[in-house]
Amino acid sequence: MLEILIQGRGGQGAQTAGNLLARTFFAEGKFVQTFATYGGARRGTPVNSFLLVDDKPIRRRCSIERAGAILCFDDSLLPGLLSQFADRDTLVVVNSRRSPEAYESLGDYKIITIDGIGIAQKNGMGRIINSALLGAFAGALGQPSMAKLKQVVEETAPVKKPENLASCQEAYELTQEVFETRI
Repeated sequence: MLEILIQGRGGQGAQTAGNLLARTFFAEGKFVQTFATYGGARRGTPVNSFLLVDDKPIRRRCSIERAGAILCFDDSLLPGLLSQFADRDTLVVVNSRRSPEAYESLGDYKIITIDGIGIAQKNGMGRIINSALLGAFAGALGQPSMAKLKQVVEETAPVKKPENLASCQEAYELTQEVFETRI
């Protein structure tokens, strides 16, 4: 079973990203369970979106203790997130202009950085980063498929569909380049 945690601050789109990712995995025929927790239930407080994904029905009804993959919308949340939910095998994708080496002091983690804000702004999305981060996350994780993710983004984006798709695709490709240079 794949256990995923998406964390951001209220208003950044982490909850929406979790719902879109769950919908994408479900569209690929996976069994999905998703739930969220909110800090003070106001803009700017930490928000967690948890996803369980499997090929068979999910019977568990408890929180995630150790995530297999984490998507972090705000790198200021990273230290607490890593200490609480990650181990050295957890794949961590973080929205940051900094290099992965900038986070080495946090421990031995598999961290991939992506400039979600830069990608979103380049593609006319302003500071709306969830499509870019979802593309990067799918590229890093190797699932769900980009075709299915783009289909869900296009179906659900309330406005700026081409811009959302372009952000998603660009971030996916950038993440793929990171993996190709590491091999």
